[in-house]
Amino acid sequence: MAYQMCTVQSATIRGVVALPVTVEVVISSGIPSFSIVGMPDAAIQESRERVKAALRSCGFRMPNDKIVVNLAPGSLRKTGSGFDLPIALALLVATGQIDPSVVKDALIIGELSLEGTISSVTGMLAYQFCAQKYNLRLITGSYGGGLVAMKGIDTFVADRLSRFRYTDGLTLVKKDINPSASHGADFGDVYGHEGAKRALQVAAAGEHGIIMVGPPGSGKTMLARCFASILPPLSQQRRLEAALIHSVVGGEISAILAGRRPFRMPHHSASSAGLIGGGTPVRPGEISLAHNGVLMLDEFPEFKPSVLQQLRQPLEEGVVRITRADGTYEMPAHFILVAAMNPCPCGYYGDPDHECSCSPHQIQTYQNRIGGPLLDRVDIQVDVYRASHHDLLTKAAGKTSDELAQGVQKAQAFAASQGRRPGQGASRLSDALACCQLAHDATSFLESYAQVHHLSARSIIKVLSITRTIADIDQENQSSLEHLSEALLLRFRGGDGL
Repeated sequence: MAYQMCTVQSATIRGVVALPVTVEVVISSGIPSFSIVGMPDAAIQESRERVKAALRSCGFRMPNDKIVVNLAPGSLRKTGSGFDLPIALALLVATGQIDPSVVKDALIIGELSLEGTISSVTGMLAYQFCAQKYNLRLITGSYGGGLVAMKGIDTFVADRLSRFRYTDGLTLVKKDINPSASHGADFGDVYGHEGAKRALQVAAAGEHGIIMVGPPGSGKTMLARCFASILPPLSQQRRLEAALIHSVVGGEISAILAGRRPFRMPHHSASSAGLIGGGTPVRPGEISLAHNGVLMLDEFPEFKPSVLQQLRQPLEEGVVRITRADGTYEMPAHFILVAAMNPCPCGYYGDPDHECSCSPHQIQTYQNRIGGPLLDRVDIQVDVYRASHHDLLTKAAGKTSDELAQGVQKAQAFAASQGRRPGQGASRLSDALACCQLAHDATSFLESYAQVHHLSARSIIKVLSITRTIADIDQENQSSLEHLSEALLLRFRGGDGL
């Protein structure tokens, strides 16, 4: 027989990025065989049987010759079942059973069933970004909510392999991103806690991390669940960034594409790989799944200290780097940390209405599980005590999410008019001072406070950042002594600390 060959383009997921892979199929004379080379995983090796059955089920001829499939580059480890479709189409083009124009300038991803139906795989948004980067069409199988219409890329789907008999057998995806999404939890359902609501408003306006400390049943978890309701909807670009990560792990992305920020609340038994990322193959953890959204860590000290300490670098840089033998994986992790904790093992240390049964040693050991370096990186700390019975039974009206959200939106709009964005922390003290624009009396007060309490440079920068956010809420260019005083109360829990 004549030597036959075809090359098509595909891709594989590495971390949260799809990297291009060239699928080369060669059919030659020799002992009939079907081999795949190029560091494929077990799922790709199994595609041989799926491709054979799918071709026959759809009425195509499976060549009875020596078939070699090469996945280039050979040094890159390939994973997933998305190589079924590119291998099948390369075989069909090489044997002259379909028109080569069908696969020209296309990135092809899809899993085949034994009957020839085509399904999309996890991470379709990552593949769309890859096709967009290399100016290719994307061809895949039937989809649910994993694909959207993106500028600069045509995405086509087919439900069966037999559709490729015709050059016009593919369907163009025209699913647009929805404009907005609503949140269920509302601060109006939380009675009392106006001080905590104010702290959370400041945290939302400046995208500051916050820790709520209080006894059991004081409402910390409820407040945290309402936090996302006062955050502005994501821009279209940030929606795609967040949805990309959820797409890679096979999560639901429709709410994110509609503008709702991710809200992740892992259990305190989470492992390092589950929270930070890792595994084989490397997958994003909860901090990356919370990218552009909220990471809620309830029962903060109950997490393993070794796991918690790994949050330090992502909190500072907004990215997590995982180093393995085959290289370094970099995944985005720009999130707002909202943590809740009891002040001691029994939970009642400092509670005016309930006596604490813990010894000083137990209290100190419990609080030390968090660690000073990590605590120093969380901007705001606030005490949350149980609301009064009067507020609860009379349903005393407090600020709603809409009212708090208006202040957040005004603050961020004011910051944007000054060329700043939320969460844009200064790394140098001189930059923080220039951005904050403290009044003269506020500068003198901060100098005295820092000297008395031995504040580190990081703590001063954090205080200035919170001060700037409070001034933005009031839409003031200059930060006053009043703004600074509130920032110090939020930063140091009214002058105390853990």
